[in-house]
Amino acid sequence: MLSSPLCRAAESMAKLTSPPGARIGIDENGLGPRLGPLIVTAALAQVDEKGAQQLARPLPPSLALDLNDSKVLVSCKNVSLGEAWARTLVERTLGKKPKTPAQLLNLLLLEKEKSLKKDCPSSTINQCWFTQEEKFEASSEELSRVSTHLDTLSKLGIEISSVRTDITCTSRLNQLKEQGIHRFSADLHSMERLILKLHRLADSQVVATCGKVGGIGKYERFFGPLSGRLHVVLEEGRAQSCYQFPQLGEIRFVRDADAADPLVMLASLVGKYVRELTMNRIGAFYREKMQDPTLRFSGYHDPVTNAFVEKSRALRKRLHIVQDCFERRPADKSTPRKKASKS
Repeated sequence: MLSSPLCRAAESMAKLTSPPGARIGIDENGLGPRLGPLIVTAALAQVDEKGAQQLARPLPPSLALDLNDSKVLVSCKNVSLGEAWARTLVERTLGKKPKTPAQLLNLLLLEKEKSLKKDCPSSTINQCWFTQEEKFEASSEELSRVSTHLDTLSKLGIEISSVRTDITCTSRLNQLKEQGIHRFSADLHSMERLILKLHRLADSQVVATCGKVGGIGKYERFFGPLSGRLHVVLEEGRAQSCYQFPQLGEIRFVRDADAADPLVMLASLVGKYVRELTMNRIGAFYREKMQDPTLRFSGYHDPVTNAFVEKSRALRKRLHIVQDCFERRPADKSTPRKKASKS
């Protein structure tokens, strides 16, 4: 029997059929944790008539085993499937075969590593860019399965042409909070940046489906990069909010989209891999500095992470780790009030 979120998502997606063309799926990973960055990932596909029909239906069972809600398929302890999708997609869409996770990440990034590092304090930069323990984990069997799945999607009329991920680090999240910009708005801004980038790559109007951002129903006053652009409200509600932009296309925010839209699922799987890669870098840094190879934490608001924060406090002070680079400031519970920035 289908779960309640999946039923709701399927009902929403059934109403959102659209003609062939460029389609984008976007989702976030790491919106609510205590530590680590916010990751937003987008997948772009060219879809023919057959593919447009497929996107409105459940995937074939063999494909759904490896392309589904990321919360079902991967976890912080095992993201090898997300890695397999990321590696295979980069190789297929960019014609490049990364040899290390660091190379893979830089090929996925919307904003490249050099730019992300430019404002990092010298005493703290290694905390987030510590790559000594990194290695690929996906098996050859997983890579082969994913490659076959991409062939299947192509036969179904869905040709993936690009995947990009946007990172908003802990420091930037804290800076935005100081400016009155809530993390939900930061999430939305990342989605907007990715849509604009992939729209340029597609060189055509797009239909972008995004996971719902928090409990927002009316997005207009929170737009950042899209603020000031002429648009029409097609629908605004708890289940979905849709907007039409001339030249750009249609943008949809759909509740539980990661349980129904294959492109959102794909974006979420890659994003989950990127999120865990960044968290593993932080973990590896502190495992070395604390000389504790067993040290593990999720970065979420849980007892293990809380214990790590306390255990590392004296070390962080000694190393001059900047607090705003380490931990997000406590989030208020209100919906964001300020108009989104154009960052």
